[in-house]
Amino acid sequence: DETGGDYYDYIELPNGRLGIVVADASGHGIDAALHMTTARAFLLFAARNFQGPALMLDEVNQYLTRDSASTSRFMSMFFLEIDPHKHTLRWVRAGHEPAMVYHPEANDFSELSGDGMAMGVLTDYTFKEYTAGKLTPGCLVIITTDGIHETRNDDGEMFGMDRLRAVIRKHSQDGAHQIQSAIIEAVEAFRG
Repeated sequence: DETGGDYYDYIELPNGRLGIVVADASGHGIDAALHMTTARAFLLFAARNFQGPALMLDEVNQYLTRDSASTSRFMSMFFLEIDPHKHTLRWVRAGHEPAMVYHPEANDFSELSGDGMAMGVLTDYTFKEYTAGKLTPGCLVIITTDGIHETRNDDGEMFGMDRLRAVIRKHSQDGAHQIQSAIIEAVEAFRG
């Protein structure tokens, strides 16, 4: 029960680009962890010939679907490519919740959303790629799994997105590690 299928990673991509992946395998325990380990291996293998986020996830999905067809296992994944030279973001949502972008100058949030089915369901599914132009300095990109906003307190109330956004606003001038710690502390305090 202590082991699960949540996963995040940073992947070096060609031409100085960075890939960030956050994923959540269905189920819990060793089965979910092994499924995610397999997905990670496919992902790292596909990244060697990186041509774009959608093409990479199409390839990974073909392998995952072949392996998961008999088990009905699937996973959600959010893959984000950051191009520091062009100052752009490209992403794919594979059944995962949208990432958020906090814009400090407007004290507001936008979403990196779009269509996308969970991985491991249909072999021939074609993922869609989305792009965002230049972000202003100080913007924060937040990618989570449902374990944050779906955490419940003793009354059965969920932590929710409003509480998450409030923590991010409050700590937006802090470093990434401090923001992460503040979110985890807020969720733990809420859960009791």
